[in-house]
Amino acid sequence: MSNWDRNKKILLDLVKEPGNDRCADCGAPDPDWASCSLGIFVCLDCSGPHRSLPAASRIKSIRLDFWDDELVEFMKANGNANARAFYERSVPSFYYRPQQWDSAYVLPAKITVNNYVPGPPPGAYQGILWKKGKDKGQFQKRKFVLSDVDFTLKYFNKEDTKGPKAVIFIKTLNAIFQPEKIGHPHGLQITFLEEGRTRNLFVYHESGQEIVNWFNAIRATRLAYLKTAFPTASDSELIPWITRNYTKEGYMEKTGPMQREAFRKRWFVLDSQERKLLYFKTQLDAVELGAVFIGPEDMGYSVTERQPRGTRGNKWKFGMMVETPERQFIFMCEQEREQKEWLEAIGHVISKPMLPQDYATEANLRRKR
Repeated sequence: MSNWDRNKKILLDLVKEPGNDRCADCGAPDPDWASCSLGIFVCLDCSGPHRSLPAASRIKSIRLDFWDDELVEFMKANGNANARAFYERSVPSFYYRPQQWDSAYVLPAKITVNNYVPGPPPGAYQGILWKKGKDKGQFQKRKFVLSDVDFTLKYFNKEDTKGPKAVIFIKTLNAIFQPEKIGHPHGLQITFLEEGRTRNLFVYHESGQEIVNWFNAIRATRLAYLKTAFPTASDSELIPWITRNYTKEGYMEKTGPMQREAFRKRWFVLDSQERKLLYFKTQLDAVELGAVFIGPEDMGYSVTERQPRGTRGNKWKFGMMVETPERQFIFMCEQEREQKEWLEAIGHVISKPMLPQDYATEANLRRKR
């Protein structure tokens, strides 16, 4: 066996080991690339940002490139678990770790060659963000101020304005990266409750590092609030509740309660953690049109394939019915694949037992009707 083949076999065996079998940065399975200067295995998407760093991480293919003995020994001595323990040793618990679906725009702000860049510490954080207007839809510069003293996020129409345009309480705030929806690689969606209804703010910053800083500052302040609200809970118990990604989003057609009204196209968001199916007129609307609580099967909730009868206006042909104790909701999907994805996603929520806070969510939705 040649030296090339021997070293290639060693690397292919190494990448199958637990910890190495997923990308060190985003967790994608079966990485084919490695940083031979950091000793980590990464996926193709994450290999690009490594190359673009000011002091570039040296990236090689574990299948196609030549590896000398010294580099192979370095990879054997390190690996993803050891590298993570070293490079992420100072990363605070609230810091967001990139996932497979968002690494392309979050990763460059995460890494330096010798250290992972932590977000700002808990406390006051402020700066200028581009915010989408509620009605006209244009993005304008606004000053934002985040505080862990009164647990609020405020924004101002002008930098020198004394009073804020809005005060958002951290208690119900969520933040999620939304580059495709917003149309900017550094886009962030901020969601919160106002008078029982879900509100959205869509913002971005020209700097990827700055928008990641804002995201981590929000997470830090959320964690500080949760520690105040639940003083006996550990960080590991609170971390999943800091911010959340939505399970599924997309357009469906919806009819009214009598199922004879004309179908209308709406943007739907499934928030599994809150057990809510929200709908908006468009994907960039500021305020929800309505919400459906998704309870468990033993409380009378179900989701099934369903083709409507006697309705009008529906252009899409793949239907489903969400049944609640109060009524039946008929939704139409454009493609069968989307129908199956919605059925699976909603069905997963229905299969979960109710948590104590879910009863409060259900009661709030009932009062809002």
